[in-house]
Amino acid sequence: MKQIEGGICAVRGVSANGVKAGKTGIMVILAEGPAAGVFTKNKVVAAPVILSKGVIDTKHWLSAVIANSGNANAFTGDDGFLDAMEMASMLAENLDVDVDTVAVASTGIIGKRLDVSEIRKNLRKAIKGLGNSPECSKAAAKAIMTTDRAIKESAIELDCGIRIGAIAKGSGMIEPNMGTMLCFAYTDAKVPADVLDAALKIAVQKTFNMVVVDGDTSTNDMVLLTSTCKSGIKPSMSCLDDFQESLIYLFTDLAKKIAMDGEGATKFIEARVVGAKKYEDAKLAAKAIVRSPLVKSAVFGKDPNWGRVVAAAGYSGAELEQERLSLSFSGGEEKIELVKFGEIFEPSDLTLLKRIMENDEIVITLNLNAGKENAIAWGCDLSYNYVRINAEYTT
Repeated sequence: MKQIEGGICAVRGVSANGVKAGKTGIMVILAEGPAAGVFTKNKVVAAPVILSKGVIDTKHWLSAVIANSGNANAFTGDDGFLDAMEMASMLAENLDVDVDTVAVASTGIIGKRLDVSEIRKNLRKAIKGLGNSPECSKAAAKAIMTTDRAIKESAIELDCGIRIGAIAKGSGMIEPNMGTMLCFAYTDAKVPADVLDAALKIAVQKTFNMVVVDGDTSTNDMVLLTSTCKSGIKPSMSCLDDFQESLIYLFTDLAKKIAMDGEGATKFIEARVVGAKKYEDAKLAAKAIVRSPLVKSAVFGKDPNWGRVVAAAGYSGAELEQERLSLSFSGGEEKIELVKFGEIFEPSDLTLLKRIMENDEIVITLNLNAGKENAIAWGCDLSYNYVRINAEYTT
């Protein structure tokens, strides 16, 4: 497996483009084949999610995707669903594809009706620029950004020649199951929808569902995986295992980019929980650490208040015994052990820990010393700027 350039356009059979104007944007992807999806678990579900989930559940096939940024088309009732349908219809008409195989996605302000006429105007520009160059993938990724500061895309090629590429957006309202995040992933492997579905669910569980920025669950979360089958390669059983691991690798790359780009973030946090009796215990503890406002604030302030980490693990719901816990922090080339099997191993001088917390990327490792299961979660610090961004979101 190797990383390659081009984002989704590195995948054979994918054409894309996007148009961004201020806070709003429109993205179009043309790629046909079997498809699977994972969607928000929020009980307030945005209209485009309802529409796209229906397409995936009934057709298991996508021909194209249209997405807009700046307006979530969420909590907009029947009018919102009609607007989502109109987005699908206008794309199907322009690309001459079956409207029942068009997915729709939206991101932005909740509770405000879409300006469909604005979308229609920008759609013409987006379709006119459809292409399969790396620039087209970047344009599509840029079009779906809201408070994101950086484009998020990634692509890989397996040893057997299959390619997987994806673009994503996400910066705030992240966790506990994905976040205000959209991800459109493509492969040119010759695989059916049920194989894509199984691989997608495993990959999302281990990656996007392990990202925490602020603990809020969005109404619009969506991850779609489509196979164009254009490589002509039907994976063998061993290659399917490689495909699964490669999809996890790709999504991990994007998940880290989302955490690094968290609203107002100045530092990236990776929480590794090892030695758990069950995977669920490791997962609960890791996510609690990166979710904790106290841990996040300490990281932002470079405050060596490591006790907040064990406190977060303690209330996470994970099965653990404090007498067994071991804790360390690392950053750059330096590492410090603070607790060993429940005994405080903290040096009287915390200069090293303070120096580690000066790094832009900090790894917190908590060993439960109870088993062999591990989990990793990703997050960011909580800064003054997070409050400013979200206090001024609509203005």
